[in-house]
Amino acid sequence: MTADKTMTADEAVARLADGMTIGIGGWGSRRKPMALVRALLRSSVTDLTVVSFGGPDVGLLAAAGRIRRLVTAFVTLDSIPLEPHFRAARERGELEMTELDEAMVMWGLTAAAHRLPFLPVRAGLGSDVLRVNPQLRTVLSPYEDGEELVAVPALALDAALVHLNRADARGNAQYLGPDPYFDDLFCEAAREAYVSCERVVEPEEFAAAGGPQSLLIQRHCVTGVIEAPQGAHFTSCVPDYGRDERFQAAYARAAADPAAWRAFTARFLSGDEEEYRAAVAADAREAA
Repeated sequence: MTADKTMTADEAVARLADGMTIGIGGWGSRRKPMALVRALLRSSVTDLTVVSFGGPDVGLLAAAGRIRRLVTAFVTLDSIPLEPHFRAARERGELEMTELDEAMVMWGLTAAAHRLPFLPVRAGLGSDVLRVNPQLRTVLSPYEDGEELVAVPALALDAALVHLNRADARGNAQYLGPDPYFDDLFCEAAREAYVSCERVVEPEEFAAAGGPQSLLIQRHCVTGVIEAPQGAHFTSCVPDYGRDERFQAAYARAAADPAAWRAFTARFLSGDEEEYRAAVAADAREAA
């Protein structure tokens, strides 16, 4: 029988170290592993290279000064086009950045998942991607076509953090929303992968919730499973819940004012995950 891989968010983060390359799943402000990000903020881990289709995960880590280098195609809150903490960090020159086309990030993760040094792709040709990333190289097809292609280097990860709707204790994980957001690639490209979920279930429950195509992540590439109800908040985790637009707007407003951000941090980010959920619930009652 496969070992039980359940652990807490803090236990997962305790396995990370300064200077690691961390991949964070989700997309913008959708199904981000925010409980794991908050646990990372509670730790002292820093000097990270972060690979992400970025959202508030990048914003919070940038605000805390934990990112040395960011590899991304964008950093957005979706309904708010540009993540405010990321924008401020870039304007202050506080982090290095490698900006790639979305397909190039996907292909870099795919190369790492297959343990290849690079994969060729047409994405980026004819754009400024090669100009702003002079370290990128092109290759010629060895076949008769002789086509020039971008050689996207593998985005090998020390660890991946993702959030899905359901998982079992062995590390199989299921998404029930509209999109996998490449979470499987993040896990396969990583030496270790930590999957948080809304609920840990028995394996037979997967079939009742969705078809076999919804079983996105297999146990062989998962190191730890973390049950984290509301673990993607304030981003969406459809169909369990949508994005908390009111809370996200408050987050963005606070990001614009140092005093307001200190108050936001004291209220929502100074305790553990149970205290976070309690603070969010109290805030919702006050707003109502």
